[in-house]
Amino acid sequence: MANAMNIIDGFNGLAGGVSMIIFLSYAYVSFVLQDELLLYLSLIMASAIFGFLLLNFPFGKIFLGDGGSYFIGFLAGLEGVLLVNRHPEVSPWFVLMLLAYPVFETVFSIYRKKFLRGGSPFEPDSIHLHTLIYKRIIRRKYKRTHPVIRNSLTSPYLWGFQIMASIPALLFWRNTIPLVLSFLAFCFFYLWFYWRIVRFRLKM
Repeated sequence: MANAMNIIDGFNGLAGGVSMIIFLSYAYVSFVLQDELLLYLSLIMASAIFGFLLLNFPFGKIFLGDGGSYFIGFLAGLEGVLLVNRHPEVSPWFVLMLLAYPVFETVFSIYRKKFLRGGSPFEPDSIHLHTLIYKRIIRRKYKRTHPVIRNSLTSPYLWGFQIMASIPALLFWRNTIPLVLSFLAFCFFYLWFYWRIVRFRLKM
């Protein structure tokens, strides 16, 4: 998860917005379970990220960097482990569903680099989903917009992916079967969207 958050940290507000949604979701479930430790941890992280976003989005005055993205990703994964360990009624699939976007982005990137392109999964490339959205949607749609603002306009598209994963996670956090089905549906949608945008068939 630490590496996954670092991978999606490519545009102003992207990793920050995604992680804030994740920690607010943790806060809700922690509140329902009356777990004050995890509730306070979630709210502290969400508040700190919000403060960061005030300067990061949309003008890019400051950035997370590797240290910031790794730290946030580590805590996002750690809190999921703690939540399931402290409350057995919480399905482990709740955590996976909540983290579906960054996790699947990482897994798919490894598969794409290793098996589809025949290269090393450890080498960077420029065809992550967020990069493709910027190149094939944002850059075309907002040609006359300032480059910094154009950079930031990529992030709301991926916030939508995170919200799409968070809603079923919060609705079914106790129920494994709906979470598994929701996760599979998310993966299918991600692959469909990626395929469409790669082939220039997506118009937005």
